[in-house]
Amino acid sequence: MPFFLLASVVLPLVADGADPLRQVGWQFVAFGCALPPAALAALLFPLLRPLEVAAVRSLCGVPAEQLAEGPAVSWAARRRTALWFVAHLLAGGIVSGMTLSAPPAAVLLLVLPFSDPLRHTALGWPDAFHGVLGPLAGLALLALVTGTAWGAGALLGRWAPVLLGPTPADRLAAAERRAADLASRNRLARELHDAVGHALSAVTLQASAARRVLDTNPDFARQALAAIEETTREAVAELDTVLGLLREEDGADPTAPAPTLDGLEALLGRTRAAGVAVEAMVEGPCATLAPVVSREAYRIVQEGLSNALRHAGPVPVRLHIRLDGGALTIRLENPVTGPAGGSPAATARSGGGRGLRGIAERARLLGGEATAAADDGVWRLTVRLPPGGTTGRGAGR
Repeated sequence: MPFFLLASVVLPLVADGADPLRQVGWQFVAFGCALPPAALAALLFPLLRPLEVAAVRSLCGVPAEQLAEGPAVSWAARRRTALWFVAHLLAGGIVSGMTLSAPPAAVLLLVLPFSDPLRHTALGWPDAFHGVLGPLAGLALLALVTGTAWGAGALLGRWAPVLLGPTPADRLAAAERRAADLASRNRLARELHDAVGHALSAVTLQASAARRVLDTNPDFARQALAAIEETTREAVAELDTVLGLLREEDGADPTAPAPTLDGLEALLGRTRAAGVAVEAMVEGPCATLAPVVSREAYRIVQEGLSNALRHAGPVPVRLHIRLDGGALTIRLENPVTGPAGGSPAATARSGGGRGLRGIAERARLLGGEATAAADDGVWRLTVRLPPGGTTGRGAGR
């Protein structure tokens, strides 16, 4: 290894008589002197950890989930990596030295009883093993090398999750990445649900009304089809806005701005075109709202109207938006069942139930609250938001 070669070059310069290339004792000294520079290199180079992790996964069979990913950023991770690197080099040096020296000696001991020239030659220490002692000692030496290599690998495999595993800082960073990813996915899911769900609910009612009066009232059917065309056109624009959020995640600019309360009249017009009588009242200077609050308020109103369309059908809806000094209050009310003489349209939908949850998430991310419940035959949704937008993470853009 380079650290051992460096120590072998430096030692003769600083110590008289040092000869690591020929003397075994000085080789051990050079090996010991090579470990501190190796530890220092592990401390200074964070990219050493992923290299060691890859080696451990390949050679020791340690599962990937028990090991850290990426460079060692914190000093705690670097110290653990340095300790592992020293242990790795120490075990590797011992096993390498035994592998280079023990097998030739073992072969000599194995063939010693069967070679007449060797038996009559002064060999030094092998002369102590006469008869069957030579082969037995050779086999024992090979077993020692094998056992040492196996033990070193097992010991390193046990230490690897401790020294190369994720530190508390690594776990915290991974948890933050997962939370950010989940928040981003939830945000996109809310945008798709609110934007596309509202349009589909309105189109469903408009198409149903057009089908029922197609033969008896063609003019109304044409109006419904025109409303469907306009609603789907708006839905495509909203979908482009949601896709723009994905482009924001990639660092690109969105292709269209997200709608705000400035577009409330257009939203109410599309809802009325679906056959829903919407009575709206707006109090206060909503134009002064923070942009994020205005965007989320628009989505909340949109989802509230969508819920009324999906679950109650073409029933009268009352919308009241009020901005005072302390909060923005949004209240939506509609009868629980359809108009008199009609059947309730509040049929259960398979795979639904995400609208109110999304409204509550939007309100909570802005530091507000949302409540929804039926009272005396009226379904009432109430949302309160801070006008300045004390946003939590992922509140939208």
